[in-house]
Amino acid sequence: MNKQKNSLFSGLGVLLLAALVASCNSPLAQGSGITDDSLVSRGIASPTAPNLGVAETFAVFGGGAGVTNQGTMTMIVGDLGTTGASTMITGFHSSTFSYAETPLNVGSVSGLVYTDAPQGSPEDFAVAGSVAYDALAAFNYLASLPDGMDPGAGQLGGLTLIPGVYKSASGAFLVTGSDLTLDAQGDADAVWVFQMASSLTVGTPLASSSVILSNGAQAKNVYWQVGSAATINGAGGGTFAGTILARAGMTFSTAGNTLVTTLNGRALSLFAAVTMVNTVVNASGIPVEIPVVVNEEPTVVPSITITGSAADLVVAVAGNGFINVENNGGVVTATEVGTGIIAIVNNGAVLTATNTGNGIMTINSTCTGAVTVTNTGNGNVFVNATGAAAITVTHTGDEDYTYQN
Repeated sequence: MNKQKNSLFSGLGVLLLAALVASCNSPLAQGSGITDDSLVSRGIASPTAPNLGVAETFAVFGGGAGVTNQGTMTMIVGDLGTTGASTMITGFHSSTFSYAETPLNVGSVSGLVYTDAPQGSPEDFAVAGSVAYDALAAFNYLASLPDGMDPGAGQLGGLTLIPGVYKSASGAFLVTGSDLTLDAQGDADAVWVFQMASSLTVGTPLASSSVILSNGAQAKNVYWQVGSAATINGAGGGTFAGTILARAGMTFSTAGNTLVTTLNGRALSLFAAVTMVNTVVNASGIPVEIPVVVNEEPTVVPSITITGSAADLVVAVAGNGFINVENNGGVVTATEVGTGIIAIVNNGAVLTATNTGNGIMTINSTCTGAVTVTNTGNGNVFVNATGAAAITVTHTGDEDYTYQN
């Protein structure tokens, strides 16, 4: 998008006057004492968006270090992945598997989860590797764009910016104290690129900040190229927009915050982890409805957490709660007859698991004793056993089970 700032006037005097007025009114003029925080059209061409390749459908990617969720209101609209082991994804569930969820750490993934073993397949790992490659290529492309400006000496809060390339002179960008407005001036294809050699910080520990899209601006056309880490609204709350590609980690909100932090875009970390607390990430950039908590009192999910070192453990769930079992020495007998979730880590002896309900049973067993799994219900059973003993599996239910030895 090319816009001409001035018409061509005849006469040298008029040209000189126009140049003087332009220099005095420019928001980038040094020492001008200008208090207007908006950046108006200055004839800047909108840059070309990068090709995200396979990463296009991913809402969250945690490099080789994984993705962690804390809280019960986290929602990922799109795919999620890491080139690390599936155990590096915690606090999430997809339509087929639960990744180390607990009653207080529950996050939904609407798309697919791509990761390495034990849960991920070789094909999944290949996709995750392609995402890492394509995200890095997009990062390098964004970093190479020329003529980036720094309209607020690193501070973007309170500014109104038209499409263009913006580069922090100090290496870091802040969006604090006030919101950042992106004005597309009626062009739905307008693109913004923000370049920083080091960090991106949005909001403060006490107050959140947001990105406001106006006059046709779309989150899918906003890109943040971050040389180190990105910290988004540590106080919780706020709505950020755009695709963040960061070399280091990303954090959204802070443990204990119940206000939902929203990213309409993507969180793509090249080499480090992504950590979220009650965060909604939508890869399409189109806002989604955030679940509203009607009662101020926290909802208590029925749960049992058992850690054993010697004694036998016999547990059962008949409701819709959780059972988390870690056994380091005894015998485990687990029965699921409801719609709940049983997560078992067995490093001890004999394990007997029976699923007669509609719930999910996840078993990770390294024990040397026998493992017996019976599924006669309509639920899902996932077994990952690395012990030396034989495993007996009986499956008469209507749903699939996954067994990995």
